This record gives sequence, C-alpha cells and structure tokens, in this order.
Amino acid sequence: MGGIRIAIVGVGNCASSLVQGLNYYSTPRDEIIGLMHPDICGYEAKDITVVAAFDIDRRKVGRPLEEAIFAPPNCTKTIDSDIKSSNVVVNMGRVLDGVAAHMREYPEHRTFSVAEREPDDVAAILKESGAEILLNYVPVGSEEAARFYAECCLESGVSLINCIPVFVASDEKWAARFRDKGIPIVGDDVKSQIGATILHRVLVKLFHDRGVKIDRTYQLNTGGNTDFLNMLSRNRLISKKISKTEAVQSLLDVPIPSENIHIGPSDYVPWQNDNKVCFMRIEGRVFGDIPINLELRLSVEDSPNSAGCMIDAIRCCKVARDRGVGGVLESVSAYTMKHPIRQFPDEIARRMLEEFIRGERER
Repeated sequence: MGGIRIAIVGVGNCASSLVQGLNYYSTPRDEIIGLMHPDICGYEAKDITVVAAFDIDRRKVGRPLEEAIFAPPNCTKTIDSDIKSSNVVVNMGRVLDGVAAHMREYPEHRTFSVAEREPDDVAAILKESGAEILLNYVPVGSEEAARFYAECCLESGVSLINCIPVFVASDEKWAARFRDKGIPIVGDDVKSQIGATILHRVLVKLFHDRGVKIDRTYQLNTGGNTDFLNMLSRNRLISKKISKTEAVQSLLDVPIPSENIHIGPSDYVPWQNDNKVCFMRIEGRVFGDIPINLELRLSVEDSPNSAGCMIDAIRCCKVARDRGVGGVLESVSAYTMKHPIRQFPDEIARRMLEEFIRGERER
C-alpha cells in the first residue's frame, strides 16, 4: 500500500525525535520497542515520509531537514544520527505570536533566532508537496500561529494533528469546519507515552476507584528545553494549564476545588536540556478518614516521550483519509491527546481506538 506523506511546522525537539525515530524504525529489528502499535491497518512507522517542513529560525530555515533537526536550540538526545537524505528543505513559516518577548533575554543558543526572510506560501507548499497530514509543533501559547496553520490545512485539504494546547480540534466551531470539508483532524496537546499527565490520570483514577477521597494534588514540572523556556511567560500558559488540569479532573465524579489542584510547568532549568522532571503529590483520606499521601518523581526525555503517540496518531489519521472520514477523530484524540473534544478514561479511550483501527467505529 502507499505511504503516508506528512509536513511539520516547528522543527524543534519534538520534530527532531520524530524524524530520528522514523529513520530508526525503518531498519528491521528483532524486537520493536517503544511503539504501542507496530502495525496499524498495514501501515508501519517506516511508511511515514516527511515531504515539507516549516520553521522561523535562521539556523534551520533553508537547511535540509536532516541537518535542521540537530541545529540549536534543539537539545534532545540522539536516537539516530545517520538520517537518510529527505530532499526536504525547511521553509520559512509565519512568526505571528510564535516567539515570546522574554526569549530575547536569553543566550541565542538557548532560544530562537528569527530568520530575516519573507514567509513562504504554506498552503501552496502543502499542495505542491503532496502532504496529507500537517503536524503542528509551534510553541505553547502560539494562538495566532496555530490557527493560521489550521486555516492552511482547510485551504489545502490537508489533515491537522495539533500537538499543542491551543484548542482547535476540541473547539466545536473548528471541528465543524474540518467536518464540513471532509478533512480528518486530531488534537489537542499530545500526550506522552509515559508522562506526567498519563501518570497523574492513572493515579487519580486509582484513588477514586478504590474509594479514596482526594483532598488536594499538585504536579510540578521542570525542564531545560526551549518549550520550558518559552513557558516562563505565564500568559502563554493559560491553555496549557487548562489542558493538563482538565485531563485529570475529567476522571472524577466531583472535581477537586480549584484552590486544591495545581498542575502545570514550574520552572526552566537550563542544564536539564530535554530531560523533564515531574514532582507529583496526591493527598487524600482512606478508611476511617485516615490520611494517605503519595509522592512521585518522574524523569524522562521529554521529546522522544511524545513521538510514539504521534506515530500512532499519524497512521490513524491516514486510515481515516483512506476511509473517507472527516472531522475530529474522537477515539484517536481521546487516547493520544490531553485535551480531546471529549474526555474518556484511558482504558475506554484505548478500547475506542482499537475499535477504530478494526473499522468498528467511524471516528
């Protein structure tokens, strides 16, 4: 069967891990580690090809994709440095609100260095390249930029996988526009394979199902990549905090009062690079009103941690296109995203995803 042609906007650490991973999994291996579904309806990771890329950094724009993914400020660990030539040169995207003002206060090797070039015609390039799916990896808080690229998808007939917490797929108006055009969309805000949000959800659900009253909880995250540096601007965190908090609250019959739940990025620690450290605490009461406290520390490379979910989302989106299904892919979004259009417990979301893959569920 044919391959899957994708485009990427934002050639940062997440894009770097994904591109390296596609190359890594293209080599036959005795054991496939790290993919939830080695095969989805005949599509494997090796069937995914990047045909277009967009960024705004002068160290990436105009360079071959296989070089740009290793350019500063990218700092994720190397999965596979021997990347095959893709013949893809990174195009100049639209800056819009993609760069926070405070980034200018930090050394250039840690932040963006905007290229002095006119933006390319994104919709035209998507059409010319034959891209079927666009992955949105622009920085958190880039509301204008995320919606600009969503418009480009609608104009070009390309599906959108919105990896960031700007509410597009989970917004009824945007969802209706993609549905009316018959274009599949997945979003919003990609989950990690084993990350802070999925762990927090599982633990909160465990407490709830075992009859524990949860009084308060927090999730504090630190990291040293550009994403954490960008999120030092608190006004760019509004949708991120909503996304992460709703992902946890949605599993409870009675939400935790807002003053007793804190979930969100905490601080930027430069020497952590792409390593993310999560500190989590859940306080509650068990039998006889006796207190119980749980504390957890998770350390994981942030960008590779999302790539496995992304490879599944890409292949499912392609399957929807093959089947002629448009609109929000509810099952795929519920399982791979923090802020889907409707939240489901993870075990139900997984069952829905398997039903979609088998063709028993339309979306």
